[in-house]
Amino acid sequence: MATYAERLHSAIARKRTPALVGLDPRETSLPSEIRAAADRHGLDANARRAWAYEHFCCRVIDVVAPLVPAVKPQVAFFEDCGPAGFQALAAVIRHARNAGLFVIADAKRGDIGSTAEAYASAWLAGEDPEAAPFAADALTVNPYLGPDTLQPFVQTAAARGAGLYVLVRTSNPESGVFQELLCEGRQVYQHIAAEVERLTESSGRDGRYGSVGAVVGATYPEELAQLRALLPRSPLLVPGYGAQGGSGSDVAAAFDAEGLGALVNSSRGILFAEQRDEYRELGAANGWEAAVEAATRDFIEDLRRHTPAGRLG
Repeated sequence: MATYAERLHSAIARKRTPALVGLDPRETSLPSEIRAAADRHGLDANARRAWAYEHFCCRVIDVVAPLVPAVKPQVAFFEDCGPAGFQALAAVIRHARNAGLFVIADAKRGDIGSTAEAYASAWLAGEDPEAAPFAADALTVNPYLGPDTLQPFVQTAAARGAGLYVLVRTSNPESGVFQELLCEGRQVYQHIAAEVERLTESSGRDGRYGSVGAVVGATYPEELAQLRALLPRSPLLVPGYGAQGGSGSDVAAAFDAEGLGALVNSSRGILFAEQRDEYRELGAANGWEAAVEAATRDFIEDLRRHTPAGRLG
């Protein structure tokens, strides 16, 4: 069985980009066409939103699947719709897998013992989409209960060819309140990085990347460079690009010399591109999907021009 990193880097090489599209549907930002169609079904409020999120995300997937290697559904937006939302999420993940995309479920799960095992079993399908109820290739996890919370996820990921992205240095403005605290001469996020690298060493092959990665935000480019050095074998998931302020130049340090080792996420800037000044006219003339495609292509080009990802071809 191929490791998660081997499968992921093969997909990145085929698409020649590390661009990751985040699927963060927000009801008030959805295209009017989608909201109107949902209203016609006569569903209750939660089921109506779930229907809209599913159909919107599946159409986004159809647009971006030829262009990028992976998508990242944000579980919270679907969960907010109740049971219908989870059904919609499962359908979105399945649609993405059928389109040949990697799926990272952004659920930030974390617990211990049998509870962690259940979370891992539910979300980490890995190489075989039929291996879990939610057919994700990878999952974001929260390490703050301690190393023992990560072990069940690591074991399931190894068994199924799946991947993990552990929260290390996040992109939100107040992340440093906890993550930058000094402990035994190092900041908390540096201790977590060391544990992630220890875990991933056992999951890689021939000194290459393993299956335990790290979430490191684009909004702290100097720390991103530092963490790339501390995590030489860990795949990085880099949020914070675009709407949160990160640019292609800010994420350059996430990559190795071959342009591999990281996925860079853009969500709102892609999904709701028709509302951005630079794509508004295009969206009005050709529909919101044309704006999504144009924004995705510009995202890819920005990474190609300003990061080692340009070496992918």
